[in-house]
Amino acid sequence: MISTPTSVPAAGGAGRAFRYLLRTPLLLVHVLVMLPLLMLMMVPLWADLPVAGRTLKQFSVEHWSATLLRIFGFRLRRRGTPLKGAVLLVCNHVSWVDIEMVHSQRMVGFVAKQEIRGWPLVGWLAARGETIFHQRGSTESLGGVMEAMTERLKEGRPVAVFPEGRTRDGHEVGPFHARIFQPAVEAGVPVQPVALRYGAHGQAQTVVAFAPGESFFGNFLRLLGEPSRQAEVCFLEPIYPDQVQGRRQIAETARARIIAAMGA
Repeated sequence: MISTPTSVPAAGGAGRAFRYLLRTPLLLVHVLVMLPLLMLMMVPLWADLPVAGRTLKQFSVEHWSATLLRIFGFRLRRRGTPLKGAVLLVCNHVSWVDIEMVHSQRMVGFVAKQEIRGWPLVGWLAARGETIFHQRGSTESLGGVMEAMTERLKEGRPVAVFPEGRTRDGHEVGPFHARIFQPAVEAGVPVQPVALRYGAHGQAQTVVAFAPGESFFGNFLRLLGEPSRQAEVCFLEPIYPDQVQGRRQIAETARARIIAAMGA
């Protein structure tokens, strides 16, 4: 359970109207002008050209995602350093913003529910950001996802997952499904927990989270009008499979480290 000091209510009134007037044109420019440029950077002919220690595609996705978050008023802050090379990143899950938060620091192929593919903007970016889509409730789909994860990790490519399996309301970090850690064990790569915190001391977790019955589009529009607030990506101490006893202990250790970071 996360101990949230105080709940931050969603903002409204004249301030929200002003933020919509300010941010909507910026968002339109980002989508109508910068998104086509991002698509251009993803053309295979030059997508793998080196830029500042990573490929042009990775650099472009990271920059585009960071700018999108700033338009929404998030003041990005990073703690720790993401591991390079093959690594399984595991994150607590609050909202669609989580994917952009991680992508702002390192482009990585996520495992995400199939429904995200149909989400405006985010779904398009997810598909081209090497996302592995999973049909929830399908054992056959899960098997394919596990194989794809293992293959990518063995190729030296990073993968990110939300081991809770779904978004939460911001009050707690749910149980981690141990099976999703098996590809890291088979590939022999480290697992790095990543804590995603919104607001000072995580006070805005419940604001960023989906409200009961809220759609992606409803959450997207609501957050566009929210006040500016801090958003932290905390890359925590990695866990090495050869130093623990199986995937269940990896899952429990990763969850414990994220909960500790959330309460820091």
